[in-house]
Amino acid sequence: MATAVAGTAVAVVAVDSAAPKPGPRTQHAASLALPRVRQSSGRGQGETLTSTDQHPIGSASASGPVPLHAQSAPASPATSAAPGKLAAPAAGKPGQSAPRATGTPPRQLIVPDLIAAVPTGISQAQLAAIAKLSGVRAVLPVSGGEITVNGKQANVIGVAPQAFRSWTPPQTAADVSAWTGLGAGDLLASRASASKLGLGKTGHAYQVTGATVQDTPLGAAADLGLPGVDAVVNAQRSGQLGLIKNVAVLINAPGDDLATLMSRIRKVLGPDGVVRNLVTVVVESKLPVANVSIPAGEVPSNWMQLYQDSAQRYCSGLSWTVLAAIGEIESGDGANDGPSTAGALGPMQFIPSTWASWGIDGFGQSGKPDINNPYDAVPSAARMLCADGALDGASGLSQAIFDYNHASWYVSEVLELASEYGQAYR
Repeated sequence: MATAVAGTAVAVVAVDSAAPKPGPRTQHAASLALPRVRQSSGRGQGETLTSTDQHPIGSASASGPVPLHAQSAPASPATSAAPGKLAAPAAGKPGQSAPRATGTPPRQLIVPDLIAAVPTGISQAQLAAIAKLSGVRAVLPVSGGEITVNGKQANVIGVAPQAFRSWTPPQTAADVSAWTGLGAGDLLASRASASKLGLGKTGHAYQVTGATVQDTPLGAAADLGLPGVDAVVNAQRSGQLGLIKNVAVLINAPGDDLATLMSRIRKVLGPDGVVRNLVTVVVESKLPVANVSIPAGEVPSNWMQLYQDSAQRYCSGLSWTVLAAIGEIESGDGANDGPSTAGALGPMQFIPSTWASWGIDGFGQSGKPDINNPYDAVPSAARMLCADGALDGASGLSQAIFDYNHASWYVSEVLELASEYGQAYR
């Protein structure tokens, strides 16, 4: 699935102005300490890297209204305006500047549910054994170790940028500049660690000391989604710094019993192996609920109306902002209908087998429900969320979103964006 930069809505339907402003959310996840790398007492080559992976990744997404496919729009006898184009609600908080060099992340974003490590490195046989465990869908070995960055101790991992990019949170995966810089040898720092390490100036070279001393520019500071990891370098820089090869492995296992899986991984790694759960716990605040709807017989003329009316008609009490966040994250409000690598289709990215159970004709349309038609897809998403417990308090909403896409980061991303929509359209 992917994110996209949405344009500003040209028509805004009033929502509950008395709704409280969303409060902060808290997140808790385990971190993992990496073994210390024996550091050089002298300066290494310190050369400028020439990476084979320097080409820009992704492309800047267009801003402005996002059109709905004209062939999907039903006729509206009550209005003369053609509802074939829907304006998208704006993403982001009011007054917030646009993200730098933001493009489209990979169509397949992989969630790191667990991280496992062995101080001396994980063998290929062990990696293969972990990949074959029941419930494991993807693994990514990374090099790493504790070295010095700008005179301070830091946990740094070495990765192949193209492979690691899919394992990062959506906003980070969409940051073209960060991945171009990482490919060219720059340092990608955790946003939380940049201040701690004194990394305040993007483009400025800082001394990074491992097996050699490398003057390394800071390419970007971003959310890495990996507690305990302070910074990332590419594979070439990792080799120069002497980071321990395959010291850790990221593991994606959606829907599995993680406690049982962690026990199995420890058996594979032996007594020196350490396994940590990276699943995030999210506490969300109340989100606004729309209290208006379009007249009977009419259809929504913009994305906001579609999200609001779908929530009210098919899951009364559900905040429309949740549907808006899902629609933005899944397809950029219809900008990319797939198919995804998992075969998901349409603006709400339904798997066809799931659509067979939950797809409905919305807004008085006739014929077979169309997975690619927003007037069917958005109401169907509201209906499914409702059945999964979206109205059963905070925990029920989180679980319903988790059921929609079995990933802890997805719950966090949806609730965060929903809160931003709630603030922008109070």
